[in-house]
Amino acid sequence: MNSGRKPTNKPAEKRAKRYDIRAGNRIKQWSLVEFNWLRSLLLIASDILGLGIAWQFSWRLNQGFSPLPPELNWGEFAGFTGLFWAFAAAIVTGFAYQNFYRGESQWRNYVKQAQVISGVYMTSLLVSYFYNPNVDAPRSLFFPAWIGSVVMIIGLRLLLTLLFDQFPIARIHTPVFIIAPSDRLPHLANIIEKRTGYKVVGVLISSLANTSHFMRTIIDSGAKEVIAEGLPETQLASQLYWQLRNAGIGLRLVPSSLMLLHRRGTPEIFASMPMIRIESSLLANWEYIFKRCLDLVAAFIGLIVLSPVFIGIAIAIKTSSKGSVFYTQDRIGLQGQTFRMWKFRSMFMDADRRQAELEHLNKSSDGVMFKIELDPRIIPIGHFLRSTSLDELPQLFNVLIGQMSLVGPRPLPIRDVARFANWHHTRHLVMPGITGLWQISGRSDLDTIDDVAKLDLFYIDRWSLNFDLEILIETIRLLLFSKGAY
Repeated sequence: MNSGRKPTNKPAEKRAKRYDIRAGNRIKQWSLVEFNWLRSLLLIASDILGLGIAWQFSWRLNQGFSPLPPELNWGEFAGFTGLFWAFAAAIVTGFAYQNFYRGESQWRNYVKQAQVISGVYMTSLLVSYFYNPNVDAPRSLFFPAWIGSVVMIIGLRLLLTLLFDQFPIARIHTPVFIIAPSDRLPHLANIIEKRTGYKVVGVLISSLANTSHFMRTIIDSGAKEVIAEGLPETQLASQLYWQLRNAGIGLRLVPSSLMLLHRRGTPEIFASMPMIRIESSLLANWEYIFKRCLDLVAAFIGLIVLSPVFIGIAIAIKTSSKGSVFYTQDRIGLQGQTFRMWKFRSMFMDADRRQAELEHLNKSSDGVMFKIELDPRIIPIGHFLRSTSLDELPQLFNVLIGQMSLVGPRPLPIRDVARFANWHHTRHLVMPGITGLWQISGRSDLDTIDDVAKLDLFYIDRWSLNFDLEILIETIRLLLFSKGAY
């Protein structure tokens, strides 16, 4: 009997059923290789050690003052009170929640870590008050423990940062897949493998990234991350993200725009249009004032502490060649103003005159910056001064005068700035620095002024006190191991 209905292919219907792309289709399988357990354990041990040192100091300081109330005496374990272990558990838990033990960048967020530590101590006051208002921890114990915990935990983490960045303990050789325009693929692959230790397991031209088989190609490559540049704007930004997310693969986008201010903004709907709202912080000015105060204090202390080094370098320069100890050159600084930047002299006195003769040896491919290896103008001691960046120490005077900062875009000579494109001058909107993102991201290995200017724009957009601190720590590591300068 024919009912007049068309036969239904239920398996086909089942295959055709569409799911919300956000739902995902599998649980990501974590691998021990992906998770750097040794680094995480060292960070946890470092945090507990820093907390222990702070508490021991405050405990000894408090011995001559108020004793700990019996209600807060929770026994002793491994030489510390139960109250200490409660704080240790709260801080470690808070750090773990904020991804300070695993995140590739969050474990360097020292300012946020200080906020979490302070939050634990402030919360303990509230809990203590509502539990029993009559129980009050001695102020001579509480406040030194609070300040000491911030100083010691962050201080030990800064020390570990130097070690982690220098040795492979902090590096995970993540397999990565690159999507980019054809002319950019070799360049990106070379830079990523050279500077990160990541292993490029596949590449794809960005114009083909909307084909039906591209996702299967990425999954079959075994990649754990995708780095994409020049994606077709209308299709890929959202689609690629959700497909990779459901496959448990991370995504990094290389911005195609010169402006990165969207990173500071908050997405919202305004006038029925999607927009990004960017508001200034109430404490933004104070943050910059604090930066300038740190610059002045650090430069003043640095000049005093390093005075024996100044004397030693001056003697070495005098015995190495004839001429002055210092070298000054006009550089372009804040708002395009010219100032005299100080350095220890690392070249012969006629170096400026001979530069025109050596222009054909310029290693910079666009010719804007002047950099050559085995420069014949360098005096014997000059190679050591430049490789260790000790020749830059006199710029502490420029910091004291107010012409430079410890961290900022590196000021360039008038010759270089005269060859800038218009957008390159954006770097002059902020005060130049002794070190900057350029120095820790490639130094002399960077090939063009475009590469340098993009790093400067990223720094200007993302600037914060914590970012400056990250740059200073990385600079110290590079100086200790003399990498990237000549």
